[in-house]
Parts: sequence; structure tokens; C-alpha cells
Amino acid sequence: MSKILSLFIFFFCFSISNAQNSDIDLLKKINSNRNTGIESTMIGITNSAMPVSIGTPVIIYAVGLIEKDSTTKKKAIFIGETLAASAFVSIALKSSTKRDRPYETYPEIDNVTEESSYSFPSAHTSAAFATAISLSMAYPKWYVIAPSFLWAGAVGYSRMYLGVHYPTDVLAGAIVGSGSAFLCYKLNKWINKKRAPHQKKLWE
Repeated sequence: MSKILSLFIFFFCFSISNAQNSDIDLLKKINSNRNTGIESTMIGITNSAMPVSIGTPVIIYAVGLIEKDSTTKKKAIFIGETLAASAFVSIALKSSTKRDRPYETYPEIDNVTEESSYSFPSAHTSAAFATAISLSMAYPKWYVIAPSFLWAGAVGYSRMYLGVHYPTDVLAGAIVGSGSAFLCYKLNKWINKKRAPHQKKLWE
């Protein structure tokens, strides 16, 4: 039994080691082979994550107030709730995992910017995907969905390009943001159904 357990632990550690190697290898390819000519663009994209994520529900809610449209205001609140949920989960995970930034562990990573928080998960990516998914759910039109996902994907890529996140940080951020959107949607739908059982859609 002890031999089987030892073998299991060995294979588990081996798998984790391989995953970590693949993680840093992919980051090195992205970071070291990057086109430095678009560096300012990537910084702009990464810096857009929080202003766009916060500004989106605020602007939509303001439009709802001006037009006295309760449905628009509900959509804005849903997007804001999703952002708040993703931020809470991201902060909790950062505090519990305490993963160092890649440039702190691997000096060969050329980081363009510096961050003061822990690495896992990427909060910028989490916020971007939370906004993109919730906005797409609130307004399921191709001209909303396509640019939203393009922007969120660009934010995630920019975090690796700038050398401040591992690929797994970005992937986890995308999962946290997307999961927050779906969870908030389901929760809102359940609450609305409890309040008014005849309602079939969240926005009605």
C-alpha cells in the first residue's frame, strides 16, 4: 500500500512539474518573441481593463436613468454584480495561493511593467471576461459579443506579453470572470423567479 501511495505521489509531483514547465515555456515564447513595436498598444490594452470594466455598468445605468428604463438599469446592475463577484474571487485566490510574479522567479522574463500583488489569478483578465460575458448575456448581439470577446482576449494576452502573468494565471482569470457572470445570471434568474413566478426571462 505504501509503495502504491509513493508511486501516486511521484506521478502527481511529476505532472505538476511538467505543467509548471509548460507554463513558463509558453510564457517565455510569448514574452521573448514579442513585437516591441506594439508595446505601447499592449500597455494601453492592459490599462483599459479596469476603466472599461467599471465604466460599462456605470454608463449603462446612467442611460437607464436618463431614459427611465428599468430593464436597462437591471442589466447594468447585473454587469456590476458580475465584476464585483470576479474581483472578490480573484482577491481571495491571490491571498490564498500567493504565487510570485513570473519575472520574480525567472529573471529572463522581460517585464515591461511591475505589479505589487500576487500573480494567480490575473485580476485584469478576470475583470475583462466578467465584463465581456455579462455584457454579451445582457445584449446578445454579434456586434456586442464579438468586440467584447476580442477585447477580453487581448487583455489576457497583454498580461503575458508584458511578462506579469503566467498563461495559467490568465486562464484562471478568464474562468473566474466567466464563472462569475454565469453564477450571477443564474442567481438573478432564481431571485426574479421567486419574486414573480410568471416571469420567464431575467430582463422581463
